[in-house]
Amino acid sequence: MQLNATAALAYRDLLKFLRDPIRIVSTFVFPLIFIAVLGGSFEASFGEELGFSFLAFTFTGVLAQTMFQSSAMGLVSLIEDRENDFSQEIFVSPVSRYAIVIGKILGEALVSMTQGIGIMLFAIVIGIPISVGQIVAMGPVAVLVCLFGGAFGVMVMANLNSQRAANQVFPFIMLPQYFLAGVFTPVHNLPWYLNILSILSPMRYAVDFTRGIYYAASPDYSHVVLLPPLVNLAILLGLFAAFLVVGTYLFVGKEKNR
Repeated sequence: MQLNATAALAYRDLLKFLRDPIRIVSTFVFPLIFIAVLGGSFEASFGEELGFSFLAFTFTGVLAQTMFQSSAMGLVSLIEDRENDFSQEIFVSPVSRYAIVIGKILGEALVSMTQGIGIMLFAIVIGIPISVGQIVAMGPVAVLVCLFGGAFGVMVMANLNSQRAANQVFPFIMLPQYFLAGVFTPVHNLPWYLNILSILSPMRYAVDFTRGIYYAASPDYSHVVLLPPLVNLAILLGLFAAFLVVGTYLFVGKEKNR
């Protein structure tokens, strides 16, 4: 029963995405613009000076950022379901609270994975070097980043009471991480106060983990990767567990008090 409930919730969120053409287009346009416009302009301006491809650098950053952010912001559906009383209906069912939340995370992760596939195809089209081995290796990375973003979204949503609040808070949380996590530019030599904020940024570890796998065995590895992939993996798994447990506890507590 638990697996069926989880799968049904995940399928529901994926189906909602596939039936919304405007959302599909909008979720693909901005990442592609970031890669083509920002990556291309930085490549033309600073690529030779830095000694590595800024286009590939931006691609890996945007890929991780998009999947992390899409999964996290997709959890706004938890608040939408609460406002529509759908969550009350599923929380009174004989299904584990964790199974319900994991189902929502899996659904948004599937949505994010479709975006990731589109970004990978776009990278191939514009000539970013990516081998079959890199694509295969980055598959599990993409799944983990999506799940990590979903758990982070649960943690944030559990502390919000309305979609309006979520739409106001999420840009404030996400936008600084674009720069603190090194999505577009390296963060090796930040001032100490920004470095502290960067270390506290969850997106940083998703981005760096993705880059660590993409640049493995590359001469550019030391220029673009901050931590070894195994260290990033340990951090991601630890934060995922913490966000999931605490976020679910807070969210379920609010549902019980309604």
